[in-house]
Amino acid sequence: MDPGLNSLLKWSVENSEASRDANVSASSSSKPRGLDEQALKVLMGGPSDADLMRQAMTVIQNPESSHEAKMTAFDNFEQLIETIDNANNMEALALWTPLVEQLSSNEPDLRRMAAWCIGTAVQNNVKGQEKLLVLGGIPQLVDLAVKDQDRSVRKKCVYALSSAIRNYQPATNEATKCLPEEYGGGSQLEAGDMDAIDEIMRKLREQG
Repeated sequence: MDPGLNSLLKWSVENSEASRDANVSASSSSKPRGLDEQALKVLMGGPSDADLMRQAMTVIQNPESSHEAKMTAFDNFEQLIETIDNANNMEALALWTPLVEQLSSNEPDLRRMAAWCIGTAVQNNVKGQEKLLVLGGIPQLVDLAVKDQDRSVRKKCVYALSSAIRNYQPATNEATKCLPEEYGGGSQLEAGDMDAIDEIMRKLREQG
C-alpha cells in the first residue's frame, strides 16, 4: 500500500475510535494524532511520493528530456528514497530495474547519479541490498568503481558499493568475487567487519 494511503487509513481509524469514546480526556495518551505530510497529500489530491518517484524516473528514461531535467529528476528521486518506506516501495513501483540500467548510461552524470541513488536506497536496508544483488548490480558497481574514466562516477560507485555490502554477506561475497586482488578480491571478507570494508573502500577511493 502507498505510504500516504496507509497513513490516512491509520489516522481515520484512530479518530473514529476517539470520537466514539466521549470520556477520553484532552490529556489522554490516546489523543488522535495529526495527519502527516503523505496523508495530507492523498487527502488533498496532490501527488504522493510514489507518484513523484514514478514521474522522476519517467523523465530520467525519456531520451527527449534535457540533461538539466534529468539531473533535477535524479536529485528529486534521491531525496524521496532517503525515506526507507519509499526506498522499499521501489520494487512495487518497478523502479529498481530502470535505476540500475542507468549505470550503463553513456553520460557520466547519469552513471554518477544512478550510483548515488542506489547507495541511498540500500544503506542500512537489507531489502534494497537483496534487490540490488538479484539485479546484478554488484558487479556493475565494482567495474565502475575500478575502471570508470570519470573520477566522480568512481567515487559514487564506491559509496554505493560500500552501502550495498555492509552487514549483508551475499553481496559481500559477490563483491570479493569481482574485485581485483589489490582491492581485496578473492579474500574471505566478513560483511560485519567494518574496518576491513573501510580499508577496501579507502583503496578504491584513492586510486587515480
